[in-house]
Order: sequence, then structure tokens, then C-alpha cells
Amino acid sequence: MGRRILSLHLPRLASDLAARHSGRGEGPLAIIARQGRGDVLACLSAAAQAQGLRRGQPLSEARALVPDLATLPLDPAAMARALDALRRWALRYAPWVAAEGADGLVIDLTGSAHLMGGEGLLADDLMHRLAAMGFEARLAVAPTQGAAWALARFAPGPVTLAEEAREAIGPLPMAALRLAPETVAALARLGLRQVRDLTRAPRGALARRFGADVMLRLDQANGALAEPVAAPPVAAPHAVRLSLPEPIGLTADVMAGLARLLERLCQRLAAEALGARRLRLELRRADGTMTQAEIALARPMRDPAAMAALFARPIDSLDAGFGFDALRLSAPLVEALAPAQLAGDGRASGADALADLLTRLGNRVGLDSLIRFLPADSHIPERAFQIASAVHAGAPGAGAWPLGPERPLLLFPPEPLAGLTGAMPPRQLRWRRRVLSVVRALGPERLAPEWWLDDPAWRSGMRDYWRLDCAEGPRLWAFFTPQAPGWAVQGVFA
Repeated sequence: MGRRILSLHLPRLASDLAARHSGRGEGPLAIIARQGRGDVLACLSAAAQAQGLRRGQPLSEARALVPDLATLPLDPAAMARALDALRRWALRYAPWVAAEGADGLVIDLTGSAHLMGGEGLLADDLMHRLAAMGFEARLAVAPTQGAAWALARFAPGPVTLAEEAREAIGPLPMAALRLAPETVAALARLGLRQVRDLTRAPRGALARRFGADVMLRLDQANGALAEPVAAPPVAAPHAVRLSLPEPIGLTADVMAGLARLLERLCQRLAAEALGARRLRLELRRADGTMTQAEIALARPMRDPAAMAALFARPIDSLDAGFGFDALRLSAPLVEALAPAQLAGDGRASGADALADLLTRLGNRVGLDSLIRFLPADSHIPERAFQIASAVHAGAPGAGAWPLGPERPLLLFPPEPLAGLTGAMPPRQLRWRRRVLSVVRALGPERLAPEWWLDDPAWRSGMRDYWRLDCAEGPRLWAFFTPQAPGWAVQGVFA
């Protein structure tokens, strides 16, 4: 059986991804990238190309031609993630799929196309599904990877099925051989503009002048040299399984089976210097139905006893039915875990102890419910901190919080104080339906708005903050706005 290679080209991958994520309509859209001292168009939507724009065009020139052009920055990392997701999705068609450049896939269809009814039906199904996902695509099937790549990018139609490689790629331009642009330009100066022109040229002279790459690409495209599809290896899942001769239903029996699985799984993780961040226990009932229990960990772990204790509550709440006859434990999320230094009593010390506490709390209320405050680079009180996940964001180190005047324990939106206009603190004020007498005032501390941000709350200008100690007990953090005279309370000290 001859080889059959499918090459899939996504010419607008960057713009199609941006349109999917941003929800933009049918208007012109361009993906821009930095080149030299300016921005150029790296990818265009169909609407933008229809208005005369081209790749590599300076952004300033494109703006002059299309004033309503929408632009987004190029995100190579997002493109790589999307291409890898499409690679895994394309395994539905064949077991050998690999990325081809930054905007294409190559699939070895040898012996697989008949499962989809033939190459024609397979190509139609692939194109239809990609169109439903919002991707513009071109594909070609040929006996060699080089010929399929060339036809997918330079053949006139969106789908090309070629039986012979040499005749199919002969009339294509020289760039179809995956040569460097400077090599293509040099060959054009010699009058070699199409692939078939190379077959009539002396091989030795071309190799001496341009190196072996030109003839190598030609031989790969024609099939004279093999070019296997370099599909990445599929990593084995981190999972272990236990089949039982008789169904079990007691929580103690399930925990005993889980302990055996955890020992085996942790041995595998230790051999790879990994730790689990999420564990999933799948249990099959005697009637064939499935149920599961899952835990999340605040740090990578491979301690069987500690992880078994976290499974106690979710396992106790499971419905065993007629009993479980098979258990499967997997670690869908793992991270690198180096050997840890233990304290004298054998327990982990330092940040690990805090992570273990977060793990126990997180499996009760959810890890996403645990948050911590981190310092932010701003002198505006309500912007001087940010809220982050207590599990995924590291704790601020010593000295991370800037030193400065004391801040209130509780901050809230400014609450205006009616009837006060003078710049000096009042002796008496009315706040939250209470009349308060000020016995001591400390200040002022002048804060100016951040001019580079348009915050409606700070449009009244600078503020002079005072700490007002009241005889009735409250210690208020109030401010006066000189540019728009008035007082307001924004916080309360402990």
C-alpha cells in the first residue's frame, strides 16, 4: 500500500482565533506584530484582505486604507496551544498527526482513509468540521509529505487529492519546496521559477551553488527520499487500576483498596520526580454504572497517607449500590516535585505546612474560594492591593508590602459628609445616622489621582486624608477635596 499524507493549512489561524475569542463580527480584522520600529500586519481576516490589505504591510499604511480596521496583537503562545489542541482533535482521522510549522498539521492517512469512506469523504468531513469551528482551511492529500505541503498552500482549490507527486507539484512555484526566500529569489534569477524546472537542471551544479537543501527538498517531494511524519509521543497517563473478585461496599474496604492504589501511583510519580495536584478515583459498580471522587491539592504531593485522608469524606458520601468491583485512580494534573527536606519530627515544614492547610480547607469549600491579598504598585488606597488565589499565587515575601502611613482596617467607597466644607477637620460630624465628636485629628496626607487612569471616583482631584478619633469610639479615615470642597469617609481603623 502506497503512502498517503494529508497536509492541512490554516492560513488565517491567528485571525480566526482572535475572532473566536473576541466575538468580533464580520468587520475587517488584522493581527499585528512588531517588526523593527513599527507594527506590520501578520495575519488578516477575509474581510480585511478583501479591502486590499496584505500581510507584511505597515500598520500605518493599512490604517490609511481602511480606517475602521480592528487590530489585535499576535499571540504565538495562543496559536501554539490551539494548534496542539487541533492536533489532538485530528487523531480521530489517523493515529499519526503532527504539527507542521506554526499554522498547519500533517496526517499520515496510510491505511486509515477507508474507515471514513475514502479520502474524498474524509476531506469533506474534515473541512466541514473546521468550518463549523470558525477556521478557514486548505488541505491536500499526496503520496509524500513535501508534495502534500506544496499542494495545500499553492494549489488553486481548497481541497486537492493527488495520485502522483511529481506531476502534481511540477507547475507549482519554487517556494512550494519549503526553501528559504533568499534561495527562491536566487533560483528565479537563474530562470528556475517552477518545480519542474529543477528536474531539467544539472544536480551537481545546483548542489555546489546552493547546497544540498534544494535537491533534498525536491527528492522528498518526489518520493525519492523518505520523510516520515514526526508525530510527538503520547505520554502514558498517570493511572493505576484494581479489579476485585467480589464487589465491596463498605467505606473501610474502599479506603483499603485506595491505599493500595495510592502506594502504586506514588511510586510511579516518585520515579518521574512528579507530584499530584489533582487525584480522581473512579469506581465501577456491579451493575456497570460509574461514580467518582476527586480531590485537589494546594501543592504537588506523593504522600499516600496524607492523600488517603483527604478522600475519606468524598468516599463516605458515595452510593455503592450493589457494590464496587473495580477502582481506578488517576492523577490528571501533575507537577515537578523535588525531594523535600523534612523536619526533625518527620513532618514537612515551612510553606508546605500552609499548603497542606489550604488543601484541607479547599477540599471542603473549594480551592477557588481561598484568596489572599498581594501588594500592587499604586499609591491609591483602593488600588494598593490585588486579590489572588491563595493556592496558585505565592505568598508575598518579606518587604513586599511598602512601608508608609497607617491604613484603615476596613475600606469602602467614599461616603460624603453633608454640611462640611472647610479644609480643617470638623469638631462634630454626622455619619451613618450618628452624631460624632472629634477629639483628635491626625493629618493631612495628600494623595493625587493617577493621571494615566481615568477613575470616576477620583475626578474631584487630589485628597487630603485625616484620621479622626471620635469620643464615641469610631476612628474614621476621612478626606477633604480642595478642588471640589467637601468631606467624605472612606475607611475605619481598628
